[in-house]
Amino acid sequence: MATNEGDGITRRDVLGLGLGLGAGLGGAAAGAAGAAVLGGLGLPARSSEAGESPLPQVPRRTLGRTGKTVPILLLGGMGLDKRFDPKIAEAVRFGVNYVDAADCYLGGSSEAGLAAYFERAKDRDRVWVTTKSDRHDPKGFEQTVFRSLENLRSDYVDMYYLHALDDPDRLDDDLAVTVLRLKKAGRIRHFGFSCHGGNVPELLRKAARTRWVESVMFRYSFRSRGNAVLNAAIDAAHEAGVGLIAMKTQGAEAGLRDAWKRFEKTGKWNKHQAVLKAVWEDERISGAVSQMDTFDKLRENIAAALDRTPLTSAERDALDRYARATRPFACDGCDQLCSAAAGADARIGDTLRALMYHDAYGETGRARELLATLPAARGLSSVDLSAASRACPHGVDVAGLMKRAGEVLA
Repeated sequence: MATNEGDGITRRDVLGLGLGLGAGLGGAAAGAAGAAVLGGLGLPARSSEAGESPLPQVPRRTLGRTGKTVPILLLGGMGLDKRFDPKIAEAVRFGVNYVDAADCYLGGSSEAGLAAYFERAKDRDRVWVTTKSDRHDPKGFEQTVFRSLENLRSDYVDMYYLHALDDPDRLDDDLAVTVLRLKKAGRIRHFGFSCHGGNVPELLRKAARTRWVESVMFRYSFRSRGNAVLNAAIDAAHEAGVGLIAMKTQGAEAGLRDAWKRFEKTGKWNKHQAVLKAVWEDERISGAVSQMDTFDKLRENIAAALDRTPLTSAERDALDRYARATRPFACDGCDQLCSAAAGADARIGDTLRALMYHDAYGETGRARELLATLPAARGLSSVDLSAASRACPHGVDVAGLMKRAGEVLA
């Protein structure tokens, strides 16, 4: 793995990882890849200023009826340094100029980290910023918007989401008035919401009927391909012009250490690259958010995005085998099934999401912070959750994983 002194993306990284940059990228452009890349704390410099050929750029798609284009690879704000992050500069150079933040990420400091980057890079107008509000009531939402603008030290946000929406009734007339007023004032340019609970299809159908919802970011991975209900809802939203952003594309599991090692590499892509390419093959999806907290992940994902060749049938078969092998460890957050069977307000989906942060990402602090917000999920050791396990359509051992969450995240 070749990196320069500051861990930036080198020419060898780009040319070697993807084994080719796709159709239409000639030798001169490929040779320029990495030549102008700055490492360490270097900031983006336009290659034309140095008389160099343009760097290869990650493909872009139109984000629904916003009419704007975004890269298919989006930089997740949970994996960024909260002070100043040089990975943003590296990403922007290859066209990954969309950063997904939130008022609550990094303990509330992800927006301030972006502000630190913009202060130094002086390229706010080149970067699309999506950020989010945990407050879903109109007054709280508006307050959060202005707090975000202050944190970002910016006059506007490109896209503002309701964060982790689970109640479609929150998209009411009062919120519409607030959203349209903020748009008219130029404070937010576009509006949407994120969701990852058990009612994602319902929320997508609601977005399709709600003209002022322009984008939805939702849980979508290689395991979603055969879900007829979800796919029908995606169709409805896409046909209505809602821009669709995929998140949690890795389909991470809880309770299975190093689960990714069960992926059988049959071609040039590792598991993390292959699952992204599987999502990008769905042309209804404008982009996929990835938490790229290291330069290694950034360069691997950029290489996968630059390479236009589709997955081979052998690679798709390998993904299907991996999905089957790990299906009993992947919770889809459908609390309406397991919690109802348990007969207790167990917040099973959120609890297993916290366990996944611990097991799959190694983010014990984040996992414990999430669990601390779920008082109903604590003290469940005496509750019989065997009925919840039986209710899971995917065979997840709900009872065993809930017990383990209480043990490792106490």
